[in-house]
Amino acid sequence: MKSLEEFSRESVFEVGGKNDAFAQYFDGQSYLNMLTTERVGIGNVTFEPGCRNHWHIHHKGGQILLCTAGRGYYQEWGQPARELHPGDVVNIPPEVKHWHGAAPDSWFAHLAVEVPAEGASSEWCEPVSDEDYGKCK
Repeated sequence: MKSLEEFSRESVFEVGGKNDAFAQYFDGQSYLNMLTTERVGIGNVTFEPGCRNHWHIHHKGGQILLCTAGRGYYQEWGQPARELHPGDVVNIPPEVKHWHGAAPDSWFAHLAVEVPAEGASSEWCEPVSDEDYGKCK
């Protein structure tokens, strides 16, 4: 399996530092490099193999994921997980409970674009269970 340094060479954007501000909402280590916070927040989020965020909901604005490196997953509540690869785009409407993260054997990176909306917020929910994560294909 690749090291963070090896994966960083494949990434389009700099990986950034450990995502300590949101660590409580991730299982495993993630890294965050905020590319911009002007008008539209865009962050490069990198997940170590097996890392995933908890179920969460974006209220009002929603989110767009632009996959840039590695292999990962996205899942909406009550739906099967979708495998993600570089070049994939995920449009997450407001009020949809979901999670995203790396495959167990691959680093994964995406740009997270926060869709601006008045009163937009995020609600963090429960962790993704090992059983549900293990069902990803």
